[in-house]
Amino acid sequence: MARTPHPPSGAPPTAPPRITRRAPSGGSGRGYKIVIGVVLALAVVVGLFFAVASFATDVMWYDQLGFSSVVWTLLGTRVGLWIAYALLMVLITYVAATLAIRARPDFADGSTIRVNGDTIEIGRGVSSKNARRVAVGVSLVAGLLFGSRFNANWSQVLLMFHAKRFGVADPQFGIDNGFYVFVLPGLSLLLSALSVLLFVALVFSIITHVAMGGIRFTMPRRGRSIFSMTRRARRQIAIWLMAWMCSWAVNQALSVFSTLTDEGDRITGATYTTVNASIPITFILAGLTAIAGVVLGVWLMRSPALTDAASAKTAPPASAWGEWRVPAITVASCLVVSLLLSSLWPALLQRFRVNPNAQEIESAYIQRNIDATRAAYGLDSVRTEEYKATTKAEAGALQHDTETTAQIRLLDPQIVSPTFKQLQQMKQYYTFADTLAVDKYDIDGVNQDTVIAAREMDLSGNDNRNWVNDHTVYTHGYGVVAAYGNRVTSDGQPEFFEYGIPTQGYLTDTQHYEPRIYFSPNAPEYSIVGAPEGTKSWEFDYPTSGAEGATTTFDGDGGPRLGNIMARLLYSIRFGSDQILFSDRVNADSQILYDRSPKERVAKVAPYLTLDGRVYPAVVDGRVKWIIDGYTTSDRYPYAQMTDLASATEDSTTVSSSSVAGLSPKRANYIRNSVKATVDAYDGSVDLYTWDEADPVLKAWQSIFPANYHPMSEISGDLMAHMRYPEGIFKVQRQLLSKYHVTQASQFFSGEDFWQTPVDPTESKAQQAQDVLQPPYYLTLKTGGSKEPVFSLTSTYIPAGASTREILTGFLSVDSDAGRTKGVKGPDYGTIRLQELPKDSNVPGPGQAQNNFNADADVSKELNLLESGSTQIERGNLLTLPLGGGLVYVEPVYVKSSGATSYPLLKKVLVAFGDKVGFADTLDEALDQVFGGDSGASAGDADNAGASAGVAGAAKDEADKDETPSASAKDPALKSALDDAAKAMKDADKAMKSGDWSAYGEAQRRLEEAVNKALELEG
Repeated sequence: MARTPHPPSGAPPTAPPRITRRAPSGGSGRGYKIVIGVVLALAVVVGLFFAVASFATDVMWYDQLGFSSVVWTLLGTRVGLWIAYALLMVLITYVAATLAIRARPDFADGSTIRVNGDTIEIGRGVSSKNARRVAVGVSLVAGLLFGSRFNANWSQVLLMFHAKRFGVADPQFGIDNGFYVFVLPGLSLLLSALSVLLFVALVFSIITHVAMGGIRFTMPRRGRSIFSMTRRARRQIAIWLMAWMCSWAVNQALSVFSTLTDEGDRITGATYTTVNASIPITFILAGLTAIAGVVLGVWLMRSPALTDAASAKTAPPASAWGEWRVPAITVASCLVVSLLLSSLWPALLQRFRVNPNAQEIESAYIQRNIDATRAAYGLDSVRTEEYKATTKAEAGALQHDTETTAQIRLLDPQIVSPTFKQLQQMKQYYTFADTLAVDKYDIDGVNQDTVIAAREMDLSGNDNRNWVNDHTVYTHGYGVVAAYGNRVTSDGQPEFFEYGIPTQGYLTDTQHYEPRIYFSPNAPEYSIVGAPEGTKSWEFDYPTSGAEGATTTFDGDGGPRLGNIMARLLYSIRFGSDQILFSDRVNADSQILYDRSPKERVAKVAPYLTLDGRVYPAVVDGRVKWIIDGYTTSDRYPYAQMTDLASATEDSTTVSSSSVAGLSPKRANYIRNSVKATVDAYDGSVDLYTWDEADPVLKAWQSIFPANYHPMSEISGDLMAHMRYPEGIFKVQRQLLSKYHVTQASQFFSGEDFWQTPVDPTESKAQQAQDVLQPPYYLTLKTGGSKEPVFSLTSTYIPAGASTREILTGFLSVDSDAGRTKGVKGPDYGTIRLQELPKDSNVPGPGQAQNNFNADADVSKELNLLESGSTQIERGNLLTLPLGGGLVYVEPVYVKSSGATSYPLLKKVLVAFGDKVGFADTLDEALDQVFGGDSGASAGDADNAGASAGVAGAAKDEADKDETPSASAKDPALKSALDDAAKAMKDADKAMKSGDWSAYGEAQRRLEEAVNKALELEG
């Protein structure tokens, strides 16, 4: 429009204002934008390629292992839920935006008008078409972001649709516990997601109405609001608001069921205050939320305070309160009522009603917690008996415990690993776990406690490292090494019954097992194995007397095939190695073995299980199998006490060992050892066996993955013999039993009979200061009403409290022998036995027994002599055994030199009973010392005592030249044998003084051989 000249100063304008239109901003730098676009596109393509390579190789791995259903089920669930939620988010936000766009005022092009001085400016607004495009894009991004909620909680959704009944109703609402474990988590997730959807729709509706002009900001004059809304905008926003607040109310109401697993100061679960205040208040507040939503929605649709500014009547300021009092009163009332009901009333009830009468009022809820906890952790069938232990040691006290005494384990699996390495490692590229496993084997009809380990490949010990050697030559370990747990040789070395390369011993002779260990905890990252038929093998098998050693070619189905160029390309990307693509050793018959740790393999095929921290090998049906225990857990079992699984399973073994760990850090209040898994050490095949077939959680997972489990009936008798009660669940149970051995609510409330697991007294002072607990130990013994010795897992208790009293209060054990019958667990397997000592008992606990050892003058003197020079002492595990009507403590003492290649040898054994302490070269002798010169039973090393005495006597006679000349002259062979024995004894003394325990062991071996020969010649 033309602009007229201004009139003189002070005169009013005579021309209308000029209307201008802002020019669109020009674009520049188009070439720069193209470059950025190309770079981003390339980055996306490369990222997608790497992602596809990772996914494709995962699919190949699962398919080869026979668990392809896992990857597709997880992918379908996680991605499917994510996409479904994203699409739902797009749909509902698009609907909200579209409805708002359709309700826009009569500005067809969305232009905006404003007065700038004397100029009316018309600016470009958001067109309906562009608004819809933006709505789709923004809602898609929002959907993808919020969809990750399902991605992270896929298990809750799956379990909700595969819920099972527990057959037990909760004590508050009378609903089956399966609702809380399976349905409630998923239902809460869905309702929370619905609330998010409705809230985002509300936000989209408001933003779109603002953009479309349905909501306009105005000057808050004469009682008018700071913004005005069209009728259609108010109606739409009101409906979205009511829907969102109603969904919020439903969420509030549903939250009352979660109070049954809330953690309180004393117990988990709803207490008196929760039941009588919090739960009713939550329902009231949910109703208030829904009512408030309806009130605000109706007011929003009908209030004149928000009418369109163009038609709004001028109102005096005093009328503002009248127009806004409904939302003000509604919101204020909700806030005040919520504050008073949710905070003040429960606090007053707790302070003036509960606290003065806590024991009587809370007893019913404490009893609920006791009963639920014992059921959820498998403690409801503990066999408890009083054990009136004596501290008086009498001769012959062990005559009724001969079988147990003979099986007392002397080898400490955490100490003898260096001994295994020095004696059986053979080459620097082999290794053993730093903590060995305790198992049991029937040897010549006798069930023997065994310390066992697999000889694994350790590439860090190889001096010639390169890609070919690391990934195609040194591909596997070789054989297992096993020693009797209850005896050692005369020089303190483990007495092996399976050993050597090539393997030899009892297991080789009876099972002729496959010794090659391709899959193990310390296996290389990946190995490429296999070669065409007729090709010379290049995989190193085991060292021989020759320079090259024996070689072999993998002949199993252990990994994905690399027979085509695409597979090689994918794996070269996955492992970042072009050698996989170009090496001639990768051929049409090649397989790639990776993810070779047994625990890692089981975790990938069963990601919903919590796995035990210990993996142990067993020779089963001619194969080496790694056995892993799997647990089903939940944190939603009503009233059961919540436990931190990581802290409950931490002890001196998990702290100091790299091969044994506690359970994963998670909170749970229900646990079952429902699954036994095995991994074949040769081909890596994984088998999952149902162990607790009555567990509802396992049943739910079986219905999700029906083809992944073998029934327990398929477990062979040989494999069943090596199934044992796992340490992880036992540690959790012993922690709970320290309190929940008390079954009466009134006594539980007082807490006067609570116990604790003792600190490991054999660990360093620093670890003892940090309260590092004593681990449980596998032992064969008769305990808690068992009629004969049983392979058991054991632990002890002392009184709880800040001021520790090292007096034994309880001995805990669980029968760990599953028997040898195919598909059938032993009748007593899993029976938990608790022997409670009388409250007036003064039986020393482990810490006090250790103090008695340390304070004994003779023991201290001899240990100081052993530790003189370049040698050092290592104390083995302190074992507690209910024998002789009391408690016997046994602690092996190892001696080793300070050299780099030194290893511990068992030289002494400490024994305590009451205040009596024995200290001798053998356990048998130490027991006799404690029990009046004759314990009445023989230990596993009883033969060593006689052999040592005979060797020493014969050698001393020869060394002092005290034997009769006629005897020597009569038999030159006898004279030669005695000469050899004398020389061996002198060599042993010399080696001991110098701290050369390898030479000492060799001398002891020669000494024993010479004396045995002399005894044979004497007839």
